[in-house]
Amino acid sequence: MRPASARILLLLLALAFFGTAAAKAQEYSSTYGPLPVFEFHSGFWINLHHTLYHEARQRLNPAPPPVPEGTTSGPKLKWKTMKEAAGLTQAEQIAWSTAVAYYAENFAGKDLLFNNDLVLLKNQLEDFEDCDDLAGTRTKSCDAGLSPDITRVLDSAAPVYRAHLWRDQDTANRRWIARVAPLVVEQGVGVSQRLADIYQTKWPKEKIRVDVSAYANAAGAYTSLDPLRVTISSTDPRNQGGDAFEVLFHEASHGIAEPVQQAIIRECRQRSKAIPRDLWPALIVYTTGEVIQPLLTSPANSSQAKAGSMEVGSDGFPAPAQAPSPDAYIPGAIREGLYHRGWNDYYQLLLRFWQPYLDSRSTFDDAIARMVSSL
Repeated sequence: MRPASARILLLLLALAFFGTAAAKAQEYSSTYGPLPVFEFHSGFWINLHHTLYHEARQRLNPAPPPVPEGTTSGPKLKWKTMKEAAGLTQAEQIAWSTAVAYYAENFAGKDLLFNNDLVLLKNQLEDFEDCDDLAGTRTKSCDAGLSPDITRVLDSAAPVYRAHLWRDQDTANRRWIARVAPLVVEQGVGVSQRLADIYQTKWPKEKIRVDVSAYANAAGAYTSLDPLRVTISSTDPRNQGGDAFEVLFHEASHGIAEPVQQAIIRECRQRSKAIPRDLWPALIVYTTGEVIQPLLTSPANSSQAKAGSMEVGSDGFPAPAQAPSPDAYIPGAIREGLYHRGWNDYYQLLLRFWQPYLDSRSTFDDAIARMVSSL
């Protein structure tokens, strides 16, 4: 069998596998495979947790967040809230409202990524994703060891969520996984090796856990460390199509790009310069786009979409040299206008000093030194 035919067969098998999984809902397990690099999950408890968190934040701040200037799609979600669900009994309304109120009082004012208690709760809910309850009432091994309050809140909200929202959200998660899976099968190993080489490290031996949820956070995705786990929204418009593949590796890079962060810190200290807070994340965003872009663009249109070849417009921000072809993939940071929102100086540094390193025209140390010296 020719290599191309083998790849096509592999992609078809992946699609068939995930399509079957989606049709069977949670008849078997929340874990998806076999895939390289990543291990995908659509877990009941983590989706319930994020849904309650999102509705609690909406209760505290009902006005939608403003769409940043220059973005092509705002953070509007495409799934219904419990208020929009039909047929809730009075008891269900009370149970759900009580759970949202608890989240509003205890969690809504905290960040899902930067609050340690929320990260620990997320990890625990992921680990017990296939349990029917969290108190171990039916199965002792399902006692998640959570506080009595949060256990009671989640266990009381679970039947309401399962009856009215979970099926649609789980279907959306599985559909998202099914769409990105073929790219992970075909390109995942190569991209992971390329990024590890760039960051002068090794990709984790174990597959990186990715929890797919209808809602993740305001950014659409976040990554917690130790253990390295990624959470991605399946409904966020910024995570669709080729962007789904890009955001996967962008988020995973937060767990492997520490050598770059340490090199920037070391160089800043040697030069007695303040350590720039956003240079490292800007570098990760830029690098992921540069690595992914050629893979998602047909050869005839690759020059139109390459971030490193973008022209700088009259406003000083990156813009495609010409209107891109439908077949030309534009990295998400450029298409969403991320560099318009405070990162343009970093973008210029990356274009000037980091891009030559990506093109093998400079060394890692030289690229870092030149960027820091130009700050």
